[in-house]
This record gives sequence, C-alpha cells and structure tokens, in this order.
Amino acid sequence: MEQRIGSSSQPLEGAGFDPAFVPGLTSPASGDPEEVKPAADTEPEPEDAAVEPDPAPEEAEADAAPDGPVFEASDRRARVVADHRGVRLALDDQECEFRWDEIAAVETETPRFGKRFTVTVHTPDRRWYYLEVEAASRGRFAEWEAALDAVLDAYFEDAPEKDGEDEAAAS
Repeated sequence: MEQRIGSSSQPLEGAGFDPAFVPGLTSPASGDPEEVKPAADTEPEPEDAAVEPDPAPEEAEADAAPDGPVFEASDRRARVVADHRGVRLALDDQECEFRWDEIAAVETETPRFGKRFTVTVHTPDRRWYYLEVEAASRGRFAEWEAALDAVLDAYFEDAPEKDGEDEAAAS
C-alpha cells in the first residue's frame, strides 16, 4: 500500500496568491521557464559584435561623487560608511544602506569602559539599526565623532520646523 507524505490538497490559485491573476482574462502562469520560447521573427545578434555593458549605477554615482567629507570606521567584522550617498552598515556578509532621505536621525554612543563605538540609524517609521565597531584604542572615538559630525553637517537635512514653533522660540 502506498502512502503519501504531505497534504493532498492542491495549491490555491487566484488574486490572493497571484497578483497577476485576473479571472476570465488570463490563466495562471506556469512555473516552467523551459516552456518559454523566443519569438521566431527576432534575429539573433551576431556573436562577434562588440557590445560594451553599461556601467553599473553605483559606479556611475561613485564617479560623480562630490568632494565632501566621508566617514568610515571598521574592524575585523563591522564597517560603517557615511558619505554623499547615505549611511551603510555592514556586519560580516550582511549589509544595509540608508539614503539621506530615509534617515530620521543618526546617533552615536561611546561606552564609559571598553572600546566599542556604536552607530545607530533611526528611520522615520520608528525603527532603528545599530552597529558596533571595535576601536584599536579609545582615542579613536573623538576622531570618529568629529568625522561623522562633519558628514552629518554636510549631507543630513533636519526636517523643517513648523511656523508656530519658530514664533514660540523667538519670543
């Protein structure tokens, strides 16, 4: 007697599971990419034609980088970079990048004891992402703080204050 492992129900189809599904107009796409054949009226490109790939968008941005301050702190595992593009945090093989318009605040913390410099990026949706970088000596903390402050002053724009708050502060 044969026994099956798993459910005997078929997978559900419809707009709840496939956003491209429109009842009566289209059929669900098959999952086999092998069935897709190139159109017969298209000509194959000659192999000897020299086609230069377009430079990657990141390379184009790096070439057009303005001359401004750059902050970089790293240790054997962690790396923090802040420049004209935004703030990038990397730990081992994990990376995240925040553009300046995605950042609500950048906070730094230095411990009273120890050699870990913490950079925390706060986003407008009240989430935060932090990274700790181990310094070779505690003397690096002041250098890193100054370099990060220079980058934040140059590229980070605070949200404009309301007119009512400006009048209250003036009086």
